[in-house]
Amino acid sequence: MRPKCMIRLMKMRRCQNGIANQSMVMKVMRRLSQRLPSKPLTGECLRLGRTTSFLHIRTLIVQSQNKPISNPGFPSSNPAFNANFITASRGFSSPSTVINPSSWLGGLVKKKKVIDLPCIVKAGDPALHQPAREVSLEEIGSDRIQKIIDDMVQVMRRRPGVGLAAPQIGIPLKIIVLEDLKEYIAHAPEEENKAQDRRPFDLLVILNPILRKKSNKSAFFYEGCLSVDGYRAMVERFVEVEVRGLGRDGKPMKVDACGWKARILQHECDHLEGTLYVDKMVKRTFRTIENLDLPLANGCPKLGVR
Repeated sequence: MRPKCMIRLMKMRRCQNGIANQSMVMKVMRRLSQRLPSKPLTGECLRLGRTTSFLHIRTLIVQSQNKPISNPGFPSSNPAFNANFITASRGFSSPSTVINPSSWLGGLVKKKKVIDLPCIVKAGDPALHQPAREVSLEEIGSDRIQKIIDDMVQVMRRRPGVGLAAPQIGIPLKIIVLEDLKEYIAHAPEEENKAQDRRPFDLLVILNPILRKKSNKSAFFYEGCLSVDGYRAMVERFVEVEVRGLGRDGKPMKVDACGWKARILQHECDHLEGTLYVDKMVKRTFRTIENLDLPLANGCPKLGVR
């Protein structure tokens, strides 16, 4: 057979094989179409492929917000945890610890209602540098004043902290809240708690407080403030004080305090007069949190009771 004839014959066979393959494909497609459901597959795919809420939980991390009068979680280490006025000779505040609820537990717990709370104002805000006004008897029972008190307690506990004054949330009223819990104290070394005479006490809400010293005995310890966050300095405070004022129900109250509780009361009452701890500090002891353990400069007083 001639070469040209052979080439034509090969081409014809290839063409026949291609047609046969195409027909086979068409038969398979027809068979498949008869077995598929008549409704669209899109909905079924979305339904079967949908992820559960356990895998995709969108959570909000709430800052400085507290349950209406409940205790926060605490950091696992670092005795100088965040507080308006806390810890031993290491000062009173440090970066807050926020537990992220978007962990694997997120799908197992109910979502908490996000509460809109005021922020803590920083040094330079006029509310911190001018005297606050007294709360009138007519105002005390109002929803507005009661909400301010609730907000203050929540903000304090969300940090967490042991004290807060109304000017620190931008409200120029004479209201302070404070508490020191066993959980807080446990984060400070025992010897420091003993030196500062620091003991737990329950929540105190005092309106229009009037403070007076009960003796001339004083002590030097480091203080800090959420409104001047990141720094510490030694401040001299009276060891024993008495505070008279009104409770949130408008009834007169009196608080006798010594040691660390007395220091907290003095710190918070200073806020009501437009005074920050930096206005009373031993200037040469002023330092960042990171430098708390560095030695004091010559001429600085020693930590402790005088």
